[in-house]
Amino acid sequence: MRADDRVPLGRTGLRVSRLGLGLASVGGLFAPVSDRQAAEVLERAWQLGIRVYDTAPVYGYGRSERRTGAALAGLPRNAFVLCTKVGRLIEQGGPDTQPIWANPPEGVGPRKDYSYTGVMRSVAESLERLGMDRVDVLHVHDPDEEFGSAVGEAYRALAELRERGTIGAVSIGVNHAPIAARFLREAAAPGPDCVLLAGRYGLLDQSGLDELLPLCEERGVAVLAAGVYHGGLLAEPGPGTPHAHTALLPRTAARIAGWRELCRQFEVPLLAAAVRFPFGHPAVAAVVVGARTATEVEQSAAWLAHPVPDALWIQARRAGLLPTLCPVPPA
Repeated sequence: MRADDRVPLGRTGLRVSRLGLGLASVGGLFAPVSDRQAAEVLERAWQLGIRVYDTAPVYGYGRSERRTGAALAGLPRNAFVLCTKVGRLIEQGGPDTQPIWANPPEGVGPRKDYSYTGVMRSVAESLERLGMDRVDVLHVHDPDEEFGSAVGEAYRALAELRERGTIGAVSIGVNHAPIAARFLREAAAPGPDCVLLAGRYGLLDQSGLDELLPLCEERGVAVLAAGVYHGGLLAEPGPGTPHAHTALLPRTAARIAGWRELCRQFEVPLLAAAVRFPFGHPAVAAVVVGARTATEVEQSAAWLAHPVPDALWIQARRAGLLPTLCPVPPA
């Protein structure tokens, strides 16, 4: 499988590359990233055929959107799929700040707002920061924060924008699979077109398989699987990994050790197995990975292309690292 392989994004009419680029890191997630470094990340992704770019207003409090728009300016607009999010406005004195952003812009911060008016304002401001006249996929970001407003007013605003053609597809960006399943069931017809699911369908957590992924497959809702490296937990510990000094639960540490040993036996890089695994489920259209350097983009593309034998997945089931009936990708 190659990073530039293209497939339909569910029922949306959009086509996406199998590998997408998440742009939280270029907004300064955990560590500073310069304008030049951010531009190099996006340029290398484009060279590798990556055509899905996922940003958000909250990523660096507008910084990620501005850098994304600057890097994509001048490229053929119909050649890539641009995603951003609603649910947090970026404004002077915004109170919902997060310590994870390095050197955020002075005096501004996010404020949660899932109202119809707030969502419309958020989209207009995102388009201005991006320098674009439309967004291809718009996610309701963390709808569990204010679920009633998110599934009601925010979804109504996005559905209207979809009808106007301002956005190509309505989506939700979630960290909890049950919340996404509830949103799909409660949103007014025809409902969201996509789900960006972070960290809940990977080597360490398959909770998306309980209800959400079967529901997406049934309804033709495309899934973008994010967080497949589990926030750095699967990377070799080092100064640059966010969880290098985090104490792990014994069960999690044991699972990581089990995966490391299994991949060693089959001579497969652990992160290659991680980026390939979600494609076993037919609802998954693309995997979205983050990067703060051009080299990290290259590494993810190489891991996706690395063959993973069927026997590895069979042994993972036998070892209890995956559920017995968990779908796995073909070799």
